[in-house]
Amino acid sequence: NRLIKLNQMKLNIRMLKDSDWNTLVKWWDSWPEWQAPAKDFLPDNGKGGFIVEKQSKPIVAGFLYTTNSKAALLEWIISNPEYREKDRKQAIELLIKGAENVCKNQGIRYIFSIGRSQHLINTHKQLGYTVDEKPSYEITKII
Repeated sequence: NRLIKLNQMKLNIRMLKDSDWNTLVKWWDSWPEWQAPAKDFLPDNGKGGFIVEKQSKPIVAGFLYTTNSKAALLEWIISNPEYREKDRKQAIELLIKGAENVCKNQGIRYIFSIGRSQHLINTHKQLGYTVDEKPSYEITKII
């Protein structure tokens, strides 16, 4: 029984698939301060990132923009607003650490993220990220 209980608690990370898109849009629509980005604004047309699940239930996702430099941008981290279990923070940590591992394996030395969620900022701090305390703004133009 204990082994079964431990297996039920297991978090898994995987690459995003086309079939995840509707779930992510639903999440963005559920958070009042968020708006879903255009699919073609995201890496690999909405598949260039990761999703963390528990027993096939999606918890959190994020996108990884790579460049021709030694830097990558981890962005558009979004979570399932209905998921309130105790391992939510561990799922977010797994997403960030998973992105870090992919970057390391690709020879990327720097990972950059933008955030306004205090919980997400605190998680980054706990994982050794430097957080600039001065506010900044996303500046975007459709050309």
